[in-house]
Amino acid sequence: MALQQLPSALRQLALAARHTRPVAKCIFPISRRYASSEVAPAQEQDAVPVPAPVPEDFQDLETESSFNTEYSESDVVKSFDPVKRAKRRRGQLPPSRYQFRSPRYYRGPLHPHQPPPTSDPASRQFIPGPFSHTRLEQTWQSTIAPDIMTLGYVHKPPGTVDPVKSERLRTWDGSSPYHKNRPKRGPRGPEGVLRMIEQDINWRNIPKITGVTVHSMVKGAIEDSSHLHVAGMVLQSVTGVQPQVHRAKHGVAQFGIRERMPISLTCTIRGNMAYEFIDKCINLVFPRIKDWEGVKGSTGDSSGNITWGYNREGVMLFPEVEINYDMYPPRLIPGFHVTVHTSAKSDRHARLLLSSMGVPFYGKLID
Repeated sequence: MALQQLPSALRQLALAARHTRPVAKCIFPISRRYASSEVAPAQEQDAVPVPAPVPEDFQDLETESSFNTEYSESDVVKSFDPVKRAKRRRGQLPPSRYQFRSPRYYRGPLHPHQPPPTSDPASRQFIPGPFSHTRLEQTWQSTIAPDIMTLGYVHKPPGTVDPVKSERLRTWDGSSPYHKNRPKRGPRGPEGVLRMIEQDINWRNIPKITGVTVHSMVKGAIEDSSHLHVAGMVLQSVTGVQPQVHRAKHGVAQFGIRERMPISLTCTIRGNMAYEFIDKCINLVFPRIKDWEGVKGSTGDSSGNITWGYNREGVMLFPEVEINYDMYPPRLIPGFHVTVHTSAKSDRHARLLLSSMGVPFYGKLID
């Protein structure tokens, strides 16, 4: 029965499509008004199409299009006032509805709520600036970085084949079935530690200072806690950062150290403060140390970090301590070590950076 009625339904659909007005004619006057400024002929404006009778099967379909209706601001739109509507509320909405607050804790990369980057003002860790660079950092950008890139340039003509290097990790010989799928072994030797691979210096990886760590082991704090308080005041005045107290993990009876006893302090400096501290060491403290040869060439951890130390007399030469010398008892002023963290991958490149800044090195240089 349905197959018999199908030809008649298709015939009615074709007749309706022939008599009904197409959609293109409905939207044509609007598109012509926006696209061109020409005036339609008087015959087209006066001609009013007569709608054809719609069959019963298509009376439920829409014959008009919403694109054909012209939008006009009605009284309902003009009377809408969101401010007046908000004032009529009995209770105001919470402020968190109107402003975005980043999540307080980072809960991993798969959590649906991700904090914005630190460069976004909405981030909790956002720090405006830097509005100006330190003198040493400006010198690094203008002079030191191009010089280091020139000194560390390694020319490789096109087609140069790099020499074959031996594997850093030792493989198993496969003499036992247990060697299958086992991880490779470390290098031979007492240390057995893989050193970082030194990369050639180019415009992408010019070494620079990433941070400075100032550490002081206060031996006098074992007998008198006042040594620790004075050491904390000295480190905070020199670095501008509140020191972190480290406690002994285990007790040592020979030295009188008990477990959980505070015995050392650490300050970590980054950004402009790190450059200011290095600039202060190079230009104010180093030239005033008597009979000082320089930083030992063997210092470093083979990963681009250089360390030197100051004794009590060297700490007194810092301007923050010297100007308030009466504030600190001389016998309680401690010495400390300074570790300069760089982005270099070897001690050779780190020494190249610090030497260009003015740090002298002496003795045998060990990479």
